[in-house]
Amino acid sequence: MPHLRASLLLSGLLALAACRHNPPAETAVTCAPAAPPEYTIRHPAWADSASIYEVNIRQYTPEGTFRAFERHLPRLQQMGVGILWLMPVQPIGQKNRKGTLGSQYSIRDYRAVNPEFGTLDDLRHLIREAHGRGMHVILDWVANHTAWDSRLVQQHPDWFTRDAQGRFVPPVADWQDVIDLDYRQPELRRYMAETMRWWVQDVGFDGFRADVAGLVPMDFWNQTRRELEQVKPVFMLAEWDELHDPPFLKKGQFDPNTGMLEQAFDATYALRLRYLLDSISRGRQPVAALDRYRQVERARYPATAYLMYFTSSHDINSWDGTEYERLGPDAQPQAVLTALLPGIPMVYSGQEAALKKRLRFFDKDIIPWNNFPLQNFYTRLLQLKRRHPALRNGDPCSQFTRLASPEGTYAFTRTKNNAAVFTAVNFTDASQSMPLPAAPAGRFRDVFSGETVELKPQEQLAIPARGWRVLEKR
Repeated sequence: MPHLRASLLLSGLLALAACRHNPPAETAVTCAPAAPPEYTIRHPAWADSASIYEVNIRQYTPEGTFRAFERHLPRLQQMGVGILWLMPVQPIGQKNRKGTLGSQYSIRDYRAVNPEFGTLDDLRHLIREAHGRGMHVILDWVANHTAWDSRLVQQHPDWFTRDAQGRFVPPVADWQDVIDLDYRQPELRRYMAETMRWWVQDVGFDGFRADVAGLVPMDFWNQTRRELEQVKPVFMLAEWDELHDPPFLKKGQFDPNTGMLEQAFDATYALRLRYLLDSISRGRQPVAALDRYRQVERARYPATAYLMYFTSSHDINSWDGTEYERLGPDAQPQAVLTALLPGIPMVYSGQEAALKKRLRFFDKDIIPWNNFPLQNFYTRLLQLKRRHPALRNGDPCSQFTRLASPEGTYAFTRTKNNAAVFTAVNFTDASQSMPLPAAPAGRFRDVFSGETVELKPQEQLAIPARGWRVLEKR
């Protein structure tokens, strides 16, 4: 949901301020121990090398339809996208609507398609075409609330939370176009789980992105995941970050000691990292604060968990600003970092167009593609992610090694057996050079220039100002 989350989440960054220096050279995490017994998630095999691409159907094309977006599938396949995440596709409420078209997160009917986007058959066709190109498709699922004039309000008014005067209430004060669902009602849970199963079994989706997942009871998600697995292996992404405790938390809904990634979800947002990256680019935190973040993240999650790394999304672009507003000249260096650190990367619609405007959220506002100036940039990153064995999602035996590098830079290797990826990112205005590590040595290929580079211990490698070096050995 697009509702001024930045101010709610920034407090979670304060603990990172203690890390003020670069780490010792070549500190490594070896093959991680097995996840504890409570982690029962079994990721679908097709997700292990996947990246996520968020699709804003409304703003993607002048038509704003499934069929029009479908024409972009060959390009996205070539770019290396593995999972397409479609923002909500259902009809939007009229009552208390924001803007002319309303929020796609104000659902009027869970079992229908927004006619602005096309028909249910058009949607099925899009999913089949994506499957035919080796991509999988997940649907943005809004389980926590509905539109004021939703079918559920009309048919089951007892399924909604009410205040002391018996009135419907928004889940958060700013979310005036939606009202809160009451998951104490068993019939609501049954309806929601059955509807999600229908979208998987009859329409063809491969899973869900759960909007504000922590505002819905975890036992609902856990049970629903088990039911969906009876249909086929699914991928579940939670919009939540357990490394902070949001102030708008519903009491009794989410226990921060019970993980989102244990039984229900394959992946969750790395929101705390996203705000740290913004803070680094604004000079409020040192680059070395990334090491403290990773320590906290690794202490909370087993290596098999997926944390979603990104520099933009529908919420961030519309409400916090484009990556060029927030990150300035660090926009591409940060994209390199989020694509190649041990997480599952996500790209938002228009980032390959170097999108420099905030898309209006409640009105039509077409993405200016401008001949896709960053298509090749993202293709190199996502295709590397897709093909390289050292970059597999959730692989406990892929080794991460943080390398000593000059202040204002961040360098690391990821290795698996004899395969390796070397990454160095420079957030300063001057070219930097760093000593190469003792291992891995040998002949590497520069992913962006294509040239062969011989890595020899203690030789210096140049990193351009506000730039990066990405080298691969297979």
